[in-house]
Amino acid sequence: MSDPATPPRSLAEDLRVRDDASLTVLLRSRPDLITPVPTDLTQLATRAGTRASVVRALERLDRFALQTAEALAVAADPATYDELLALMAGDEGDPAVTGALPHALGTLREQALVWGADDRLRLVRTARELLTPSPQHPSPTGLGPTVQEATAGMSPGRIQEIVTTAGLPSTHDAVSAVSALTALFTDRTRMTALLADAPEESREVLARLVWGPPYGQVTADPAAHLRWLLDRGLLLPTAPGTVVLPREVALHLRSGRAHRATEPLPPPVEPASTHRPQVVDTTAAGQAYTALATVEELLKDWHEGGPAVLRAGGLSVRDLKRTAVALDVPEPVAAFWTELAYAAGLLASDGEADERFAATPAYDEWLEQPAAERWARLAESWLAATRTAGVVGGRDAKDRTLSALGPGLDRSAAPEVRHRVLTLLAGLPQGASPSPESVLARLRWERPLRGPQRDDDLRARLARWTLNEAELLGVTGRGALSAQGRALLGAPEAGPGGKPGGRGRSTGPSATGPTGATTDPTAATTHDTTPTGPTPPAGTSTGPGDKLPVHHEHPRPAGPPEPLSPVEQAVASAAAARLLAPLLPEPLDHVLLQADLTAVAPGPLRRPLADTLGVLADVESKGGATVYRFTPGSVRRALDAGRSASDLHAFLTEHSRTPVPQPLAYLIDDVARRHGHLRVGAASAYVRCDDNAVLNEILADKRAAGLRLRRLAPTVLAAQADPAGLLEGLRAMGFAPAAESAEGDVLITRADAHRTPPRSAPEPVPDGPPTPDATLLAAAVRAIRAGDLASTTPRKPSGAAPATTGGELPRTTPAETLATMQAAVLTGESLWIGYVNAEGSASQRVIAPVRVEGGFVTAYDHTADEVRTYPLHRITGVAELADDQI
Repeated sequence: MSDPATPPRSLAEDLRVRDDASLTVLLRSRPDLITPVPTDLTQLATRAGTRASVVRALERLDRFALQTAEALAVAADPATYDELLALMAGDEGDPAVTGALPHALGTLREQALVWGADDRLRLVRTARELLTPSPQHPSPTGLGPTVQEATAGMSPGRIQEIVTTAGLPSTHDAVSAVSALTALFTDRTRMTALLADAPEESREVLARLVWGPPYGQVTADPAAHLRWLLDRGLLLPTAPGTVVLPREVALHLRSGRAHRATEPLPPPVEPASTHRPQVVDTTAAGQAYTALATVEELLKDWHEGGPAVLRAGGLSVRDLKRTAVALDVPEPVAAFWTELAYAAGLLASDGEADERFAATPAYDEWLEQPAAERWARLAESWLAATRTAGVVGGRDAKDRTLSALGPGLDRSAAPEVRHRVLTLLAGLPQGASPSPESVLARLRWERPLRGPQRDDDLRARLARWTLNEAELLGVTGRGALSAQGRALLGAPEAGPGGKPGGRGRSTGPSATGPTGATTDPTAATTHDTTPTGPTPPAGTSTGPGDKLPVHHEHPRPAGPPEPLSPVEQAVASAAAARLLAPLLPEPLDHVLLQADLTAVAPGPLRRPLADTLGVLADVESKGGATVYRFTPGSVRRALDAGRSASDLHAFLTEHSRTPVPQPLAYLIDDVARRHGHLRVGAASAYVRCDDNAVLNEILADKRAAGLRLRRLAPTVLAAQADPAGLLEGLRAMGFAPAAESAEGDVLITRADAHRTPPRSAPEPVPDGPPTPDATLLAAAVRAIRAGDLASTTPRKPSGAAPATTGGELPRTTPAETLATMQAAVLTGESLWIGYVNAEGSASQRVIAPVRVEGGFVTAYDHTADEVRTYPLHRITGVAELADDQI
C-alpha cells in the first residue's frame, strides 16, 4: 500500500490516495477508461495514459484548461504551482488568470492529465509528448526547444565559445556551460543588460520570432546582426541553414508568458436583439405548426410509394429537387425535413425488390396524436439525432456525393452541439436572440481546435445548422429560445425579469460547459478565487476511502449537466407539448367555397375534413389560409375513391360556411355523369361501353394508337396495354373511365397509403463510449478498489518461492496450493491467489476459504464481496497475507 505521507511517484499512486468521489468524477468525464472496467488502479492509470485516451481528453478541455496543459508541457518536469502561475500570468501578473488557474488545474487533475502535489506538478507523459514543442509539431505556445535541447548535438568547443562571448566564465565541461547559459537566459536582470547592447536589427529579428514560429533561415555567411545573436546563443542552430530561438530567451522577451493571449474566462454570448417573450413563443408556435404541416405534406406526397432508393442508398438529386418543388422550399431545407421524418421513425425504405421510400406504420399512429405531442416527437428526435442534413450534397472520404436518407450522414458530435447551443440560448434573458458570432466564439472557447483555426470546422457548421434548424422547427422564434424549447431541454421555468429560475435543470448563466467551466464570467471570477484556508501538506490522507487532499484549495470544477435520461426526456417533451398546445390554432370544421371553383380554409382543418378535401381538390396555395382548387381531375379522383355525386354535394354543403356555388355543382354533376360510362377490365385489358358512338370516337382518335385497341363486339374494345396503362391513356384523351373487377363490379381505387413494414427509428451513432450512470460508476469504483486491494496487499514469502510483488501472480505447485487452502480453512485466514478464468483472463484475488472438496474451493472473495467457488486447477498459486494485513 502507498504511504499517504509520501508524495506519489506515479499516476497510479496518485489515484490510489484519491477518494471514491474523485474516481467517480474521473470515470464520468473519461468513460473510455471503464470499457471494460480495469482490474485495479495500476491498470486504470495505464489506460489513462494511452495516446487515444489522452487525445480524447485533451480535445474535451476548454481553452484555458488546454492552455494550462500547454504551459505545463513547456515547464520543467516536475513544476511547481508558482512556476505554472508565472507562465500563465507573466511577470506583471494577471488577476483573472490568477483567479481561474486553480479551477483549470483542478480540471486537469480530475481528468488524470496532471498529478502530484502543488510542489511537484506532472503532466502525464503522453500529454507532454503531444504538447511539447518540436520542429514537426510546433506548440500552440509558439515556444521552441530549451537551451539544453537545442545544444544537444553541438560541439563542446562551440558551446564554450558562446559562453565566453555572452560574458560568462568558461567551464570545464559542456554540461556546466549549458547550465550557465540557461541561468543567464532565465535571469531577468542580466538578460536585460545583455539585450541592451544588441543592435537594433538583432532586436527586430528576436521580435519576429518571439511569438512563434521560433525557427528561421540563415545563410552560410549570416549578416552581422544575425552573427551577434548566434555568437551569444540567442539563436542556436538546429540544422544547416536553420536556427531557433531558445525557449528561455523567448520567455524573457514575453515577460514570462507562455501564451501571447491567455483566455481565462469564456467569451459571453451577446444578445443581438430582444423581443417580447410572447412574440417569441407565438412566432415559434407558428413555425411548429408549419413544421407539422410540412412533414404531413411530404409523407402525403409519398403516400402511394415515394421515390426509388438509390443502389448506394438515399434519394437521388432529381428526387430531392422534386421534393423541394412539392414542398415549395429550397433543397437543403427539403433534405432537413426528409431527414427529420426519417429520424422520427415516420419514413423508411419498404425493403421490396423495387425498393422505394414510404411512410411507416408509426406515421399513422403519429397522425392520431394531438398536434403538440406530434411536434414534441419531432423536436425530441431532432435533438438526439446524429444524422445531419447539412452535409447533404457534400463529399465523403471517397469523394462520393452524400445523399439525403443515404449513408454517411452521421456526425456523432451533432447532439452535443445542439444541446450546447440551445443551453447557451437558455442562459440569455427570455426573448433575447444571440448573435451567431458570439455563439460560435463561445463554442470555440469550450472546445478549441488543436492546431490552426479553421472557419469551416465541423462544430462551427453544426452550430450554424442548429440555429437554422431550431428556427424551422419552432424550438426558437426570431432567434430566441421559446418556452417550449426551454422545456424541451429540461430547463427551469423563467422567473421574474426573464431570468431562469424555479425548478428544473440549471441551464442559465451559471451553467457549466463541457469541462465544468463556469459559463458566467462573473461567476467564474468570484468562484475561482485564491485559497481561503491553509494548504495541507502534500499527499496527506488517511487512506483510499478518505477525502483527497485539496492542494491550494483548488475548487472542484462542477461537472457538465448530466444528459437527460430517457424518462427525464419524456417528461421534458411532455412539458414542452403542454406549453405549445395553447399556442397552436384550433382545427376548423369548415371552409369558404367561392364562385371561381376554389375553397379557402382560413386555418388548419380537422383531419377527416382535410383528408377528404385533399382528395376532392388540389392545393393551390398555402400560408395562413390554404386555397384549394376544384378541377375535373380532382373531382374524378374523389369519384374513383368511391364517393358519389350526392355524397360530394352533401359534403360540401355540410362543411361550407357559404352556399355551394353553381359552377362547382355543375362541375361535380358533369364529371359524375361521364364517370364510369366506360369500363376497363383485364383481358389483357378491355373497354366496354353501352354507347357505340363513344367507342367509335376512341378508335378514331390518333392518341389511341399506342393502346393498340380493336373491337371485339359493338360495346367492347380489347387492348394490348395493361388495365392501369389503359386507364391512364383514356384519361389523357379526356375520358373518365372506371376500372372494374373480374366480376364486372366497379373497382373503388381509394388512395390507400403504401406503408413499409414496421421500422424502428435510426439509432444515433455515439461520440465514443456513453456516459455511465451512477449505478455503473459506483460498481466500477468498487471493483477497481477491490482489485487494487488484491494486487497491492503484502504477502508472506513462502518456503518454495520468494515474496511476490503486486504485479505478479503467485506461483505454487498444486500440492502446495491444496495444502495451503486446507490449512486456511482450519485457521480462518485470508489468502492471496492468482486465478485464470475460462476465457484465459488472469486476475488476483483475496479470499477466505470456507471449504475445499472435489477439486473446488468455496471461499468468501473480498475482491467481489461475495462467496464464490473456484476450480483448484485454475488457481496459479497462493500466498499468505502479511501479518499486519490479517
